Amino acid sequence: MKHPPTNSPSKTVYLLNSLSISALPLLIVVPLVFCAAQPTFAKEGGAPNVIFIMADDMGYGDPKCNNPNSKIPTPAFDRLAAEGMSFTDAHTGSAVCTPTRYGVVTGRYCWRSRLKRGVLVGYSSHLIEDGRETVADMLKKSGYNTAIIGKWHLGLDFAPIAEDADRTKMKAGGVDWRFDYTKPLTHGPHVLGFDYSYIIPASLDFPPYIYIEDGRVVDLPTVEQSSVSFPRFLRRGERAPLLDMEDCLDDLTTKTVEYLEKQSKSDKPFFLYFPLTAPHKPAWPDERFVGKSGLGPYGDFVIQVDATVGRVLDALDQYELADDTLIFYTSDNGSYMFRHDEDEPDHVDDDTIQGYRPEHHTANHVLRGTKADVWEAGHRVPFFVRWPGKIKPGTKCDETICLVDLFATCADLVGEDLKGDVAEDSFSLVPALTQNGDLNRAPVIHHSVSGMFAIRDGDWKLVAGNGSGGRQNPRGKPFAKPYMLFNMKTDLSETKDVAADNPEIVQRLSDRLQSIIDAGHTADR
Repeated sequence: MKHPPTNSPSKTVYLLNSLSISALPLLIVVPLVFCAAQPTFAKEGGAPNVIFIMADDMGYGDPKCNNPNSKIPTPAFDRLAAEGMSFTDAHTGSAVCTPTRYGVVTGRYCWRSRLKRGVLVGYSSHLIEDGRETVADMLKKSGYNTAIIGKWHLGLDFAPIAEDADRTKMKAGGVDWRFDYTKPLTHGPHVLGFDYSYIIPASLDFPPYIYIEDGRVVDLPTVEQSSVSFPRFLRRGERAPLLDMEDCLDDLTTKTVEYLEKQSKSDKPFFLYFPLTAPHKPAWPDERFVGKSGLGPYGDFVIQVDATVGRVLDALDQYELADDTLIFYTSDNGSYMFRHDEDEPDHVDDDTIQGYRPEHHTANHVLRGTKADVWEAGHRVPFFVRWPGKIKPGTKCDETICLVDLFATCADLVGEDLKGDVAEDSFSLVPALTQNGDLNRAPVIHHSVSGMFAIRDGDWKLVAGNGSGGRQNPRGKPFAKPYMLFNMKTDLSETKDVAADNPEIVQRLSDRLQSIIDAGHTADR
C-alpha cells in the first residue's frame, strides 16, 4: 500500500460562519404498488431491493453514454444506460456535497436546515436534526434491512476528551487527538435508521481519516497525516494506518460486495446506500488504473469509479439478486474540473492542473460552470436507474427531477403515506419509471455553495442573484439584482440572459421561489 507523505507543511484553510464549520474553496424505484396497511414485505413477489450509488464530484459528461465525445471508457455506466433508464435533467439539491447528502437522506432541501452555505468538515457535529425521519428509518419500518457503506459527510458526534483525562493517553503514536476515538460515537448513521454502517466521516481529503463501523472507530488514528497538493490533495490531520487513500474505494467496494452476499441469504429486502469517495480529491486511482485513460489521474479515477459500479453489477448477478433489485447511479454534484481555453495547459499536460481543454475532455459536457456554481455544471448530474423486467431497457426521461425525490419514491413503492414534516420537498418518480404518466412535479430549487438560489420550472431557469454563487467569476451575491433568466430548452449552456425580454416570467418565478422558501415545504401533504 502507498501511504501519502507525512512530512509536508499544512496548507489547510477553513471558512467559518455562524451556522457551521464550512470548507469552501434518486433514486428511484419502480412499478409495483403495495398496500399501505401491510407492514413488511417478503422479497418473493414483494418490494424490490434498492441500491443507491452516489459518486462524489462526477460530472454529467464523465460517463461516455452521456458524452459521445468522451475518450474515457465507461462500460458499467454504458451497461446501466442500455439496460435501464437515463435521466437527462436530474439535479442535486446543492452544488456541493454535504447539503446534497442531507437532501438524499431526509427528502428535504438542506437550506432549510442550519447549514445555509458551505459544507461540514470531518470533525463537525451532526447536521440531521434529532427526531427527523430518514429514508432508512422509513424503509426499516417497512421490513427492509438498511445499510450505508461509504462517505457520510453529514456530521458525527465524536466523544470529547474528558477535562480530567490524561492527555498523554490521547497521543497515540505522537498524534494529539481532537476527540476520544476509543469511545463510541453518540450520533451518526447507526442512530438514523441504518442497521449496518461502515463509513468515513467526510470527503477523502478531510480528516480524521478513519473507518467507522456501527458507531465505533475501527482503527485508531495513530498517524499524523500532512497536507498534500493536487492531484493527491489532502488536508493535515489524524489518520488511521488501516485507511490508505489509494485503497479506500476498493476497501469500501469489498465491504459492499460482502454485504450483498450476506443479504442474498436473507428473506428480507434491503436498502443499500453506497456513497463513493471518488472522483473527488484526492484524485488518486489505484495503480491498476493509472495511465488507462490517457487523461491524467482524474480520467483514470473515472475509470476506477466505473469499475466499482461494475463490481456491484457483477455481484448482483453472482448472488442472483439482479432481477429483484432496483439500482440507481448518480453523483452528489458536478465535476470540479475546470474547462480551459484551447491555448492553455491542462491536466493532460501537467497533472497538477485542475482542468481540461475541450479537445481532451469535458467532464461537465456542454454545461456552464463547475462544481459549487448555481450554473448547470454545478448540479445537473448523471442519473441511471435499472430494474430488469420492470423498466424498459435503453429508455430516456427528460423530466426535471431532484435527488431529494429518493425518499418519496421509496415511500411510494412500499405504500408509505408521507405526512407533515417528513420529506417535505420530495416527490415520487414512480410515474416516470413506469412510463405511465407525467410527474407533475413542482419546480426544482437549485442552490450554490455560497447560498445562491435558482428555480427551474419547465423550460425556464431563474437565477436569483447576479453571478455563479460559486467558483466561476463573477461570483455575485444571492438575491442581488439583476436576476438572470435562461431558456433551458434552447440554451442548455446558459449563454443568453433573456430576463429583460421576459419580465413577467421573472416576476412569476421570483414569487414562486419565495413562496417555496417561506412555506417550509414544496410538497403539499
